[in-house]
Amino acid sequence: MSTPKNPDPAKLVVGCIMNNKADIDKLFTLLEDFFGPVDMISPWLDFIYTDYYYKEMGSPLYRKVFVFKPLINQDELAEIKEETNAIEKRFSFFGNRTINIDPGYLVSSRFILATGKEYSHRIYIGRKIYADLTLMYSKKKGFKALEWTYPDYASKSMISFLSKVRNKYLMDLKAGR
Repeated sequence: MSTPKNPDPAKLVVGCIMNNKADIDKLFTLLEDFFGPVDMISPWLDFIYTDYYYKEMGSPLYRKVFVFKPLINQDELAEIKEETNAIEKRFSFFGNRTINIDPGYLVSSRFILATGKEYSHRIYIGRKIYADLTLMYSKKKGFKALEWTYPDYASKSMISFLSKVRNKYLMDLKAGR
């Protein structure tokens, strides 16, 4: 028999795609209002892996990733996705998003993204939201992309950044934050 136990808290990671980098200051303020102080920020990453968002958001597109200081409960992810959807709507223009926001969380063994899209490898977590197992971590190989991992999250630059986030997360856990 397994004995249920509370899972470790997680590091909140929020990826944002946009074509107008000037929106980042307003977005940063809103994200901190919702989720608390930012702990780490990625450099600007070119979003060159798909043209999926071009019709709605234009091109070229760029990604920036924010990591927040407060650790979250893993079961908060669906509510966080609802909040980021509301922020996306604030930045919409004539019904089109100008910013795409992908919240997720990182724990020592995996990186999870929230999505409203159902698929075979996604687990329903409530509130019309699914959890997407995006990357798995092993001590020998580090983060490993899966066959369904979005190409930008499988990129060397993203995996390098998320490896730094994981190191910070482990320090935070050890410090009891």
